Amino acid sequence: MAKLPTVAIVGRPNVGKSTLFNRLVGKKLALVDDRPGVTRDRREGEATLLGLDFRVIDTAGYEDEDPETLPGRMRAQTEAAVREADAALFLIDARAGVTPLDEEIARWLRGESTPVVLAANKAEGKAGEAGILEAWSLGFGEAIAMSAEHGEGTVDLFEHLRPHIEREDQEEDEEEAGEGPLKLAIVGRPNAGKSTLINRILAEDRLITGPEAGITRDSIAIDWDWQTPDGARRAVRLIDTAGMRKKAKVEDKLEKLSVADARRAVDFAEVVVLLLDGTRGLEAQDLRIADNVLQEGRALVIAVNKWDVAENPSSLFNGIKAALEEGLSQARGVPLLTVSGKTGKGIDQLLGAAFEVREVWSKRVSTGQLNRWFEDAVEKNPPPAPGGKRIKLRYITQVNTRPPSFVLFGTRTDMLPDSYLRYLVNGIRRELGFGAVPVRLQVRASRNPFGERSNN
Repeated sequence: MAKLPTVAIVGRPNVGKSTLFNRLVGKKLALVDDRPGVTRDRREGEATLLGLDFRVIDTAGYEDEDPETLPGRMRAQTEAAVREADAALFLIDARAGVTPLDEEIARWLRGESTPVVLAANKAEGKAGEAGILEAWSLGFGEAIAMSAEHGEGTVDLFEHLRPHIEREDQEEDEEEAGEGPLKLAIVGRPNAGKSTLINRILAEDRLITGPEAGITRDSIAIDWDWQTPDGARRAVRLIDTAGMRKKAKVEDKLEKLSVADARRAVDFAEVVVLLLDGTRGLEAQDLRIADNVLQEGRALVIAVNKWDVAENPSSLFNGIKAALEEGLSQARGVPLLTVSGKTGKGIDQLLGAAFEVREVWSKRVSTGQLNRWFEDAVEKNPPPAPGGKRIKLRYITQVNTRPPSFVLFGTRTDMLPDSYLRYLVNGIRRELGFGAVPVRLQVRASRNPFGERSNN
């Protein structure tokens, strides 16, 4: 796995470095106290900021002391951390303003080659406004106004750190993650033929089957190698699940546990195959199961089983396709195939589709390509101006994969209507090749860390 980029937090004592470190790593690893000098050695942790992964170093407070003294030796550790880092996060106290020691640290940092991001901590309320303005004098541009204690300013911090630490390495790691065994769960209503289909895939009677509904109770995972039509071998972890009936009809305690176990299997899976009964067509419960799979962020494939005994197959297929387009409007175009657990028809096509949809589910688009599409989309259809207030959309970035997740930055983003978010999500799917996999889109206002919404 590629080494994560590194950010070193530097500043004079007691400006909130350890508080920010703890917030970034998501746990209280560093001691925090009002007394200066609590941190002495460098402390490292793995941080995540809006999907951006990096290592963060909490350094001792920088003091202008003789190198032989304890503060001097602590300063040497801080200097070493900055030289090794991909970016230095220079923290000042907005309420105290710029001090002579801040100016000394700024002179030292300007002499180093490590990129510097300046942040004014403790900026909540109006008490820090003067200090934020004073920070211009340090020579690093505008300071990020933030509060490590209250979690304010994280969006601006993300925007300033991203150019220095976002790397192709992280994309490669995600691509490698998609090369492991395909975690494939088979779900559906009772007696849709899930166990029979898996037995046919494995070419052995691995699971108990029969005409009675509800034979399968536990989710069963089976490791297996699929030999593709061109002779290659691909690893698959097949997961058979209990049938999912409508919630109101599930009264038996054991069946409730079985259905809960099936839902956990969906969480574990990468791709979920919803198996329909070709003798019964598409029912409301099928749509509920499909919607649940998509809400959980899993890639979905729909297969109509018992195709060898289906009546009026052409009419049935077209009817199911039309009903899915209407009932799954949030992910139109989900792959729809026909199979037979009895004869083996369509199994290779089903597995091939599952691998293809996982690849799309794991896909990352470069920031350049994404923003070229975004600028064109906004130019073609500018956001509305509710109440005469202009919404300015600045840029978009992909923060995660599996499922693909994006963050949109701008001003007054909390005023964007859901219809415009759907326009952007549909454009991402259509223009950037994400098809029918779940797409997450969050909106964030740079100066308002609480103004965020999401759209699937």
